[in-house]
Amino acid sequence: MAQSNLFSLAGKKGLVVGIANDQSIAWGCAKAFHQMGAELAITYLNEKADRFVRPLAEEVKSSIYVPLDLLKEGELEAVFAQIKEKWGRLDFLVHAVAFAAREDLHGRLVDSSAKGFSLAMDISCHSFVRMAKLAEPLMDKGGSLVTLSKLTYYGSQKVVLNYGLMGPVKAALESVTKYMAAELGQKKIRVNAISAGAIATRAASGISGFSDLQKNYAEKSPYPELSSQDDVGALAAYLVSDVAKTVTGGIHYVDAGFNVVAP
Repeated sequence: MAQSNLFSLAGKKGLVVGIANDQSIAWGCAKAFHQMGAELAITYLNEKADRFVRPLAEEVKSSIYVPLDLLKEGELEAVFAQIKEKWGRLDFLVHAVAFAAREDLHGRLVDSSAKGFSLAMDISCHSFVRMAKLAEPLMDKGGSLVTLSKLTYYGSQKVVLNYGLMGPVKAALESVTKYMAAELGQKKIRVNAISAGAIATRAASGISGFSDLQKNYAEKSPYPELSSQDDVGALAAYLVSDVAKTVTGGIHYVDAGFNVVAP
């Protein structure tokens, strides 16, 4: 039997937004994409982040490496302008960014300010919409948009202590995924979200009591092993591949089955 090349990403060009260091979920995705032959564009937040992200970008031979602070006007547009100039198209993108001010993340939702709520929604949710709009004209032959969100399931559908306003924001992100899948489907642009389990990342360290949450995952998950960045990367690679050409609008769990277990 001839060897199947169904899962190859050779010839595909993708953008990965949200790598902070080698513990990032987005890094697990970038590694998988590279191993399967994709050419990557990678962004970094600022000069402070550059020293952590640049070696990773070099490891996967990223051909586009640019700064991206979503709060700086014009930077997102500049990323896509460079992709258009260098590649002329985009096959997939991964959105893996989230932010909430510490007082809003650790405080009660009812105490959150309008400014803090809007900021969390803009960075963590609406930025995915902005990226989709910029990606659309570069995906004239179809493409795949994936958002990665730690604790999406747990925080959007269940109340997580010390998660503050991020729960409602994650719920909005899941809804955005479904609506954009419906709107972009006729152009063969697929939109999916990956709901990762309790994976230790820099962002997770900002959640009070995260170690207890991780312990709860380990004790209750059907599968006796916690999910890793590489596990998420494997699913992301599938979702952006041609094998998943009719998979869209889904919230896909990589959490060792925790989402099916009663609290």
